[in-house]
Amino acid sequence: MSTHNQPPEDVAPDPREVTFLTVLGSVFASFFGVQKEANRRRDFASGKFWHFFVAGLLFVLLFMLALWGLVQYLLATTPTGQ
Repeated sequence: MSTHNQPPEDVAPDPREVTFLTVLGSVFASFFGVQKEANRRRDFASGKFWHFFVAGLLFVLLFMLALWGLVQYLLATTPTGQ
């Protein structure tokens, strides 16, 4: 019995190498919850966990810094009503 989440065993993993840009693309796509099945298989077959982990942490850090900067800018440029 085959479930939807398990890949078929007769499908070979994607031989393409996971590069820096493909890791960034996969991490970026994961933040929006969209990822092609072929890319997910490639990442799990030939990607290294730590590459995705570090890229994810860096992306979260950059996102938080961008939000903080936006809030600081808005606070500095918004009139106080005096």
